[in-house]
Amino acid sequence: MQRIRLRYTKRGRLRFTSHRDFQRAFERALRRAEVPMAYSAGFTPHPKVSYANAAPTGTGSEAEFLEIALVEVCDPDKLRELLDESLPAGLDIIDAVEARTSGLADRLTASVWELRLDGVEPRTAEEAVAAFLAAESVEVERRTKNGLRTFDARGAVAGLEAFPETGTEGPRSRPDRPGDGPCAILRLVVRHVTPAVRPDDVLSGLRAVADLAPPVPAAVTRLAQGLFDEESGTVTDPLAPDREAARPAPPKAAGPAAAKAPEGAGTA
Repeated sequence: MQRIRLRYTKRGRLRFTSHRDFQRAFERALRRAEVPMAYSAGFTPHPKVSYANAAPTGTGSEAEFLEIALVEVCDPDKLRELLDESLPAGLDIIDAVEARTSGLADRLTASVWELRLDGVEPRTAEEAVAAFLAAESVEVERRTKNGLRTFDARGAVAGLEAFPETGTEGPRSRPDRPGDGPCAILRLVVRHVTPAVRPDDVLSGLRAVADLAPPVPAAVTRLAQGLFDEESGTVTDPLAPDREAARPAPPKAAGPAAAKAPEGAGTA
C-alpha cells in the first residue's frame, strides 16, 4: 500500500467552505480522477484519507495537508495534476510527496498566519502588537458548544509583527482590497496548543489590551504550518523529511584498498 501526502490551498471564495464541504469535494475529485484508493473495511467502506489540522471556516490557507492510501503505486506529481484538475479553482493541490516517514500530524506544531486589517493605521497596529507582546498573559473568551470559555491567548504566540500593506518587509499589495484607506498587515506565528489559539483569539486579545478594533472583519490566511524551530523561530516544511528520505544515498568513495590490484595480478 502506497501513502501520498498532499498540500492544498483554500483561496478566494473557497475559504468559506467548511471542512466537511472540502471532504465531499475531495472525495468526488478522487472518483473523477479514478485514483486507485484503498478503502476501509466494514459495512460502509470509505476512502482512506487522513486530514490534519484543518483551518477554520472563513480563513484562507496556503498550507493544508492530508494523506491518502493507494492500492497501486502512482507517481506523486501525476497524481497531483489529476486531482488539481478535478477540484474547483481555489481548492488547489500544490504539492505531493510519497510518505516515507511517520508522524505527519506530529510535525504540525505551529502555523504562520497573515491578518489583513483594512481601515487600521500601521502605526496603531504596531502599538497594539507591542502591548500584546509585553503582557504576561492575555485572557480572551470564546463561545463553544459547552458555553463561554476563558483562556490565555498570549502563551501560544511565538511571534507577532505589524507591517504596512505596501511595506518592503510585509506581504505584497492585494488586488481585492475593499478600498484605498489605511491597511495594516499582521504576521502571526502561533503554536498548536490545547486549547487551540486561533487568529480571531489573538484579535480579541489585541482588542482587550490595546482597544484595537478594525472597522471591517480581518482577512485571515494561513501561510504555512509545520514543525516550529525554537532556535530560529521559523516554521519548517512538514513534507521535507519525506523528500529527504526519497533522495538516493550518495555513492561511497572507493578507498585505497578497493583501488589496489590484488597481489599476483598479471603475473604468469
